[in-house]
Amino acid sequence: MTGPGPGKSDDSVKDQVLGRLGRLIKDSRNQQEQTVPKKIRVRFAPSPTGYLHLGTARTALFNWLYVRRMGGKFILRIEDTDKIRSKQEYIDEIINDLQWLGIDWDEGPFPQSERQDKYRKAAEKILSKGLAFREGNAIIYKVEKGRVIEISDIVHGNIEFNTDEIKDQVLIKSDGSPAYNFACVVDDDYMGITHIIRGDDHISNTPKQILFYEALGIVPPIFAHMPLMMGKDGSKLSKRHGGVAVFEYKNEGFLPEALSNYLLLLGWTPRQGKEVFTLKDIIRDFDIKDINDTQAKFDIDRLRWLNSEHIMRKSAEELYDILEGRLTEAGYLEDSVEKAYVLRVIQLYKTRFKTLNDFVVLTRPFFKDDFPMDEKAVKKHLDPHESKEVLKKFADRLKILDVFTAAGIEGVCRKLAEELNLKAAKLIHPTRVSISGMTAGAGLFEMMDVLGKDRVVSRMEKVC
Repeated sequence: MTGPGPGKSDDSVKDQVLGRLGRLIKDSRNQQEQTVPKKIRVRFAPSPTGYLHLGTARTALFNWLYVRRMGGKFILRIEDTDKIRSKQEYIDEIINDLQWLGIDWDEGPFPQSERQDKYRKAAEKILSKGLAFREGNAIIYKVEKGRVIEISDIVHGNIEFNTDEIKDQVLIKSDGSPAYNFACVVDDDYMGITHIIRGDDHISNTPKQILFYEALGIVPPIFAHMPLMMGKDGSKLSKRHGGVAVFEYKNEGFLPEALSNYLLLLGWTPRQGKEVFTLKDIIRDFDIKDINDTQAKFDIDRLRWLNSEHIMRKSAEELYDILEGRLTEAGYLEDSVEKAYVLRVIQLYKTRFKTLNDFVVLTRPFFKDDFPMDEKAVKKHLDPHESKEVLKKFADRLKILDVFTAAGIEGVCRKLAEELNLKAAKLIHPTRVSISGMTAGAGLFEMMDVLGKDRVVSRMEKVC
């Protein structure tokens, strides 16, 4: 490259080059927006400084849906340049949680910690152009003041930033590690990323990254920033709203398809108006342009409802496979409990539990005799002398019942109530408490049918 002509300073030439490059980038991005690249490449780049946050998982889901619909590539990058806070246990959990949610990737995972030389070479390139300076062992990018950086965001439209509000940016820290924004730019270029879909908390990073793209002579990707996920009360999502990490919901007994379903509804609405769906159901319907530009509020009750809907869609066999580990851990599958019996319990309760943990709590009386008794229910329905009398008579009638089925049990109950000139409820409530310890649950006669005559009669007599 020749030196500056007569009367032209190095600075003026640099300004002209940067101006032309800026126009080139803007024109190229406008063209990208008009004609979407055939080979879409997105990246999901979590930092392993903690467990997978719900908001981060939502970002992964939007990236995955978009690239699967467009037939592109999903790249998993691990941004582990924070040597102190990054931990292998977080990496392992993040990968497990992504797989649990149904998110797969085409390339990766790529740890940034293995690419240190690439970042230093890129920084040296910028340094050689006179756009950065050394400060000890660090390399600092000098931000040109008085510029307006314009970003065309898919979700928010045009966003402008003034460089007067951006301080000089670190490229390489004094310990030799790259700064976050710089490493992102170098990697996104190396990995051929065409679209960056991420949360609004990264909007302030974008103009800094644009400056690095310019300095390296790179055309920036297309950006889409999603509004953040807040608590139901509009405050930052925290544990008081029900937990913040994916693994907490997995441990609580939420189904992965239900959690994915709910996270996607926080910021996007299917065109057909569906509320209950799986990822495969809506791949063809997803359009990144349909992402809402307003903050979404996380509602644990809404998530529990959705989880119950997904539970009801499954067969007893499918639920058995999902519940088996929890039932074993609770000691429910000991004493040669037959699978057929467990399937009957699942079928009886599949419309009544909202999480897998709920099922374990609600069905304890079907597997253990040491179930807890509701004290208020005992006082109201079992303590009165007359309650024990009718319960004893009901138990005596059940002993001689030849066919112990829900219909047969109900027939005996109603006939006895008629003979004693009582409402059936006077028999039903004490019986339910005596065999389950609770005042609510599945249909009483169906419960008694599944439990079996011996267990039912024994429990009724025990409280008389």
